[in-house]
Formats: sequence, C-alpha cells, structure tokens
Amino acid sequence: MTLDTSDLLREDNQKVYQSLIGALQWVIQIGRFDITTAVMTLSRFRAMPRQGHLDRVKRIHGYLSKMCHATIKIRTNAPDYSAIPVKMHDWEYSCYADAEEEIPPDSPKPKGKSITMTSYFDANLYHDVISGKADQYFALVQSNTYRLVSKLQSTVETATFGSEHVAARTCTEQIIDLRLTLHYLGVPINGRTMVFGDNESVINSAAIPHSKVHKRWVLVALSYHRVRWAVAAGIINIHHVPSKENSADVLSKHWDLPSVWEMMKPLLFWHENDDRKSHEESKEVNKDEDVGKAASGGGAKVDVKTTLRMSGDSNESQPHRGE
Repeated sequence: MTLDTSDLLREDNQKVYQSLIGALQWVIQIGRFDITTAVMTLSRFRAMPRQGHLDRVKRIHGYLSKMCHATIKIRTNAPDYSAIPVKMHDWEYSCYADAEEEIPPDSPKPKGKSITMTSYFDANLYHDVISGKADQYFALVQSNTYRLVSKLQSTVETATFGSEHVAARTCTEQIIDLRLTLHYLGVPINGRTMVFGDNESVINSAAIPHSKVHKRWVLVALSYHRVRWAVAAGIINIHHVPSKENSADVLSKHWDLPSVWEMMKPLLFWHENDDRKSHEESKEVNKDEDVGKAASGGGAKVDVKTTLRMSGDSNESQPHRGE
C-alpha cells in the first residue's frame, strides 16, 4: 500500500484531469455504480493531481468505453428469501423491549403490490492511507438498484469490527429513511428489510439479544445500539453472507473485473437467456486483449478492448482472468 509519487501535472493537464473526473461523476449519476469507489478516490486529488492519477482516470474511461452495454433493468419480481432461515429472538427482556417502527399517522393507506426491500453493507478498513479512514454500501428495492452510498466514514476506526459496525449503522439509517418515504407514498412494504453483511461478528452482535458490548466496542456503542434497536423494532432482519456474495463489495473496495463479475452481472450486465440482441452485444466485446494494456497507453478517447470469454454452455459473457 503506497502513495503515488509520480510528477505533478501542469496546469493544462490539471484541467483535463478535472474535466475527466467531472464526466465520470455524471456517468455515476445515470447508473454506472461500478466505478463509484474508483472515482470517489481519485476525486480527492482534483486540486493537485499527479501523472499516476491521470493514468488511472484514463483507465476508467477505457473500461467504460468497452463495457458500454451495461443496463439497469427494471424487474417487478420479488426476491425469494424462503431458503434463508429466519431466527426470531425474544427482545422482551432487553433494553429494546418497547422498540417499534414509527409509522407516520398521516401517511396514506398502502395500496398496490407490496415490495420486498434488500440492503447490503460493507466497509473497507484503512481505505484512505492518508487519513486512515474506511469507506463504506447499497440498497435494492424489489430486485432493482435504488440507492447507492460510497463515501469515507467520518471517524477513524482501528479494527474491521468498528468500521463494519459504522457501515451497518449507516445502512440502517438509510433503510429507515427509505421505508418512511415509501409509507408516505402509500407503497405497501413486505415485512422487514433483509440486510446482508459479510462480518459475522457484527451480524451476531446485532441479531442476538444477549450479546454484550465489550470494552473494545465502546467507540462503536451508538452504532451497535442503533442496529440492534432496528432489529428489535422489526425494521430489519440481518444475515451473514460470504464476501463473494456481498454486492456491497463493488462500492467499498478496489476490484478487478473478474473478481466482481458474478455480482455485477445480474445488476448491470443482466439479460434474459433468450434476449439475442444482448447476447450479440456481449459478443462484440469478446476480444483477446487486456484492459490494462490498452487503457494505459492513450488518452481519454482510447478504444480499450475488454477481455471477455464465453462460458461453454452459457449465453452470458465472462471476463478474462488476465485483466
């Protein structure tokens, strides 16, 4: 983990860098959340960027140039969580015995089809080498991406448990805010919001009533109580998932395409098996040339050839492991 020590850019190249970052921020606004973490990190150097920063920005533009077939699909089917075991604990003898979701009395009567809400959270400890801060998450409503959050945490945590608990609290507060909005819109919500994280210690401390706050947890005590209150109030169900299945990894860590492809495919590069048009578009990028090699040479307009493979019996494209 080293800092970029390449030469500082001259004034004309600084303007180019700032312009490229601005364009990427607009791209994120229209739905390309897969570049959020990289752009968030590089945006911090707009005032005094270096050559290495400019090269990385060009690489992002090269990635977008070829992976331009990403699409956010609107799906109306509800996710099926019947296979997930739900353990209901009795919070009556805890300090959260009277916890309940606050439903506004002036909200309209819910009508229409109910929706199932899902959220994932994650944190990347020591993401920022200079400040020592971690970055944190994202939310799904009825299988559709609705709200994305990827930003540095306001505090410096010294352990993964602390940064993950802060991310869980942020996720919980976003869920409460979104549920309140849906109540005011008259949208029926199907039970608790399903929340998934990959830190088992955080999940257990939030979901089990008799878990205790140890001395080393004092700094995250408020986050600890906020998440537990939401569980006791019936707002969220919190569950553990392996890191490779945690979609929030896309928004909290720097990744290579093959490592997150299976998570991003149903969110951005999804298409039905009989959708021949999407399949043909996937074939267009099935070129045997490395992303990094192509992106590192030219400017922002470089035509990067993304490496993808077609799996043997599948209609879905796969990235080449050499990216």
